[in-house]
Amino acid sequence: MEISLLKKEQNDFLTQTGPGTPMGDLFRRYWHPALLVEELPEPDCPPVRLELLSEKMLAFRDSSGRLGVIDEFCAHRGVSLWFGRNEENGIRCPYHGWKYDVNGNCVEIPSEPEESKLCDRIKLKSYPLVERGGVIWIYMGPPEHQPELPEYEFALAPPERRFISKRLQETNWLQALEGGIDSSHVTWLHGKNLNSDPLFQGSKGNQYNFGDLKPVFEVVESAGGLNIGVRRNAEDNQYYWRITQWLLPAYTIIPPRGDHPIHGHFWVPINDHQNWAWSFDYHPNRDLTDKEVQAMSEGKGIHVRYIPGTYIPLQNKSNDYLMDRAAQKAGISFSGIDGIAMQDASLQESMGSIQDRTKENLTSTDNGILMARRRLMNAGKALLEKGQMPPGSSPESQRVRSAAFLLPRDQKFQEAAADALIAVPGKPHVTV
Repeated sequence: MEISLLKKEQNDFLTQTGPGTPMGDLFRRYWHPALLVEELPEPDCPPVRLELLSEKMLAFRDSSGRLGVIDEFCAHRGVSLWFGRNEENGIRCPYHGWKYDVNGNCVEIPSEPEESKLCDRIKLKSYPLVERGGVIWIYMGPPEHQPELPEYEFALAPPERRFISKRLQETNWLQALEGGIDSSHVTWLHGKNLNSDPLFQGSKGNQYNFGDLKPVFEVVESAGGLNIGVRRNAEDNQYYWRITQWLLPAYTIIPPRGDHPIHGHFWVPINDHQNWAWSFDYHPNRDLTDKEVQAMSEGKGIHVRYIPGTYIPLQNKSNDYLMDRAAQKAGISFSGIDGIAMQDASLQESMGSIQDRTKENLTSTDNGILMARRRLMNAGKALLEKGQMPPGSSPESQRVRSAAFLLPRDQKFQEAAADALIAVPGKPHVTV
């Protein structure tokens, strides 16, 4: 079944997230992961450059431990404050000594006489930051519309039960998101990893993936986004279901396999051509094992190996992702690229930094992608035209989970397994 293509103006609507764009305004109504806590570990540590939604900022932790993010550039002559000194509850510009606090207020201009009021009139743009679940979160929208703090289950899990990483991806955010909600590619692109990766192997669900290469998609709306159901044939007149949750604008939760942790992503735009791909694993009712943490740290599962000292993947465009044609030919890896995360990223980056969706030829297995695009456009228009609060920004809509299960063929997953898709602290996840 063919599905209508996007028009160029629709593609622009969805992919552009800078200030003043409809999708940019939508993104600014949510809390987003900005930094790992390890990036600002202690008072007066070095500041961090931060670009999100095409805004260049500087994040720092001051002498009192308070977090702040302000415009990167000094109001005096436009020098990057990244070169500045983090001292005595503020960032001091190295050029002429102007100093700013975590809220962007100018607190000192050394060259001005005591009676000058110039400093009182200077303020850099700033946004609130909060620390939760090993992540520093940012809200970049109107203060009067700031939502409650995020309550995604992974962010509320104890440190012993979660692992979080991030990596740079050289594409628009939407390409990454659409890969995250596309279950039909898993058996092909990641098939060899399902039985070899320590964070996926051993699940009976893997057998169903390989046993039925023609999955059927059933997608239904949820309070915060979509429940993307994919069914495959199973024994005893049953279907094997995998339900991926997507919450607007860019949060995905991937169904677990066996007793392995639940995992998922945030896809946060840096600008229109890059995004931060955040990846998390967590287990709702046990600590992660040492073996699991070691595997994640070594780039297994949905995580990656880095160029030392950066969050740039070791496998990247500049080295052709360390592609191994011999491994591809031998069937060790379907794509010749090692690791699930970089298998995805390599193909998504091959589309160009912003995919031309006017040239696609979509089918029924792309229903989740199609419905996500429509829901994003509808939410963006509703905010633009009516000021309507966007879906997925309330804590209630964020308390959800992905799941995998077997059901008789005459039962609808959204009715029979509704409880499995609700996050309840300490409750085991539903899996096969």
